[in-house]
Amino acid sequence: MSRELTVAIAQHAAGDDDKQKNLARSLAGIEQAAAAGAQLVLLPELHATPYFCKTAETRLFDLAEPIPGPTTDALCAAARQHGIAIVGSIFERRNAGLYHNTAVVIENDGRLAGRYRKMHIPDDPGYYEKFYFTPGDLGFVPIAIGAANLGVLVCWDQWFPEAARLMALAGAELLIYPSAIGWDPDDDAAEQTRQREAWLTVQRGHAVANNLPVISSNRVGFESDPSNQTSGAQFWGSSFICGPQGEWLAQADTASETVITATLDLQRTEDVRRLWPYLRDRRIDAYGDITKRNID
Repeated sequence: MSRELTVAIAQHAAGDDDKQKNLARSLAGIEQAAAAGAQLVLLPELHATPYFCKTAETRLFDLAEPIPGPTTDALCAAARQHGIAIVGSIFERRNAGLYHNTAVVIENDGRLAGRYRKMHIPDDPGYYEKFYFTPGDLGFVPIAIGAANLGVLVCWDQWFPEAARLMALAGAELLIYPSAIGWDPDDDAAEQTRQREAWLTVQRGHAVANNLPVISSNRVGFESDPSNQTSGAQFWGSSFICGPQGEWLAQADTASETVITATLDLQRTEDVRRLWPYLRDRRIDAYGDITKRNID
């Protein structure tokens, strides 16, 4: 017996310094997704602000806000108005000097159903997130809404199979990754292709290894580096939805502001796992070393 869920991704730019203009793009995408019949819509990582982690500047902490706060209030109102569940992304101010990169899940009645704080925090040229974000402390716990149990992770988390597996073991019915990732304009075309293909492949691998659908969003557009230490970032879009065997269901291009949708049959996870019983055959008695930093 099928159990269908129609999902959407609103892919858009978010490079405007005016938060309200970026948020307006998100709200327009939510409206479009609802009009297309989606029951759940995913927005890009930090969709109400430019990707500000290109530099380390204390003044940028002013972009953070509490939860509930102005952005979650707007998303909750949109969910209630359109009858659609939303996964948004907030620069969360938890306390003075304590900030997180936080995904919020809003039920279709406008209720804040839960949050996930990004666990893996990068620190690379142009992605100085450790300056801004404290690692998450909520663990890998699915967030339940009426439609499904959502395994919400955030961007850099998508490179770690452990995060996806723990969400699967805890009962997630789909994996969700809001992202903000792009090319260094100085890289040649071959390197840019390798990076994008790696991003697509690793997440489809999580779908296959856990027999779960994956929904992964990204922003688009060029955003400059105000410090001029790098050439900025060209965010590559390519938001996608794939099924529990990694099969493509919908994919956006690398540049357009667009909404993509797909209808998932959540029963397929049960069906596929009966034929490909990875969880049954895990050798949990032999994995103790996985918790070590290195095996010397």
